Amino acid sequence: MGLTSKVPVLIWLGLKQLTKITTLTFKELGLNEQVLEGLSAMGFETATPIQEKAIPAIMEGRDLIACAQTGTGKTAAFLLPTLHNITQHTDDHIDTLILVPTRELAVQIDQQLEGFAYFTQSTSLPIYGGRDGTSFDQEKRALTLGANILVATPGRLITHLQMNYVKIDQLRHLILDEADRMLDMGFINDIQKIISYLPKVRQTLMFSATMPNKIRQFAKQILKDPVQISFAVSKPAEGILQATYEVHDDQKLPLLTHLLEGRKNRDDERILIFSSTKLNVKKVAKELKGSGLNVKEIHSDLEQEEREDVLRNFKNGNVQILVATDILSRGIDVKGINIVVNYDVPGDAEDYIHRVGRTARAQADGVALTFINRKDQGKFRRIEELMEQKVRRLPLPPHIAQIEPTTRTPQRGATRRHGHVSGRKGGSANKNTGRGRR
Repeated sequence: MGLTSKVPVLIWLGLKQLTKITTLTFKELGLNEQVLEGLSAMGFETATPIQEKAIPAIMEGRDLIACAQTGTGKTAAFLLPTLHNITQHTDDHIDTLILVPTRELAVQIDQQLEGFAYFTQSTSLPIYGGRDGTSFDQEKRALTLGANILVATPGRLITHLQMNYVKIDQLRHLILDEADRMLDMGFINDIQKIISYLPKVRQTLMFSATMPNKIRQFAKQILKDPVQISFAVSKPAEGILQATYEVHDDQKLPLLTHLLEGRKNRDDERILIFSSTKLNVKKVAKELKGSGLNVKEIHSDLEQEEREDVLRNFKNGNVQILVATDILSRGIDVKGINIVVNYDVPGDAEDYIHRVGRTARAQADGVALTFINRKDQGKFRRIEELMEQKVRRLPLPPHIAQIEPTTRTPQRGATRRHGHVSGRKGGSANKNTGRGRR
């Protein structure tokens, strides 16, 4: 019995119907006709709460620090007013720099810009590493000619800046997207170096999904009298129904296969599976492919071009199930993800929010399932404390519950040395240490 039967009954029972909150239209926010035309062509009419708060402040030229949970429309909140401001000036120079932590996010923002800016004259350029020398030469030519908006990862941009052909002295807007992630990844020195190349008089915007103290301190250094916007950051969207299974490691793959066995050839849905390690991503993808499921994987061992191809096929529905490391947990906007599975519990409680936030985007509904083994129980308690809620525990299917672990957990109080288990009072369990069977 797969996910189509018993599990949905347990999960979807009592799911709250979301009531749509009335918000302002983009026209009421004062965006110009070129930007509105692009929004209309894409089917967007009303703003999300963060867009409603951020867009007027940005159009007024104020510095801004915005904090909101994933899936709330942060990207459009800075792209739309930026495009509005650029269309008011026809100068052909680098006007806006958007710094992002990953190549995937740079590509995605550039793609969103193409849609929003379709009826404007503005140009954009993504700048990121992991490609061949030809792409670097193309970036160099484009930077020399000038593009209105650069979407860049810090390291790659610094390489270009150090060669002294990037004309950035007329830049008016600096935007840091996923600022918390960039600081977590150690980009703070790179960001400060990039800022040293920029005009001192500029508008600076900082968007982040979380607001730890290090972000607040950094904001004080680079923002001037900023408008501050903050929505709940420690809770998943209301449309996500969360549930967990308590398992041991040998039950994980059989449980996952069982839950997905009824999902073959379902073109109307997408499933995203997260694991914290490349090794598990490869193992899970291989197992699911062997079960006849339409599965691909994304991790850092793939070339950038391969990752882009997999993500593109997942977005357009050619791939139904995607297994990924946390490389996809932040900032990646794929519409229509119905189910997120945490194959293991993330090490950081905030990363759980980002992972499950890949579903139920833009006021949709979704399901997030998490497999919790014994060693991850403490991690998941911290996640529940962060969210200030307990997550529903689901019973294992009987045939999964009967699976015994292949390796036993040592008894409490025992220590493991050189592959042998010893008690507290000394003395090896095997006097011939090192001579046992190998």
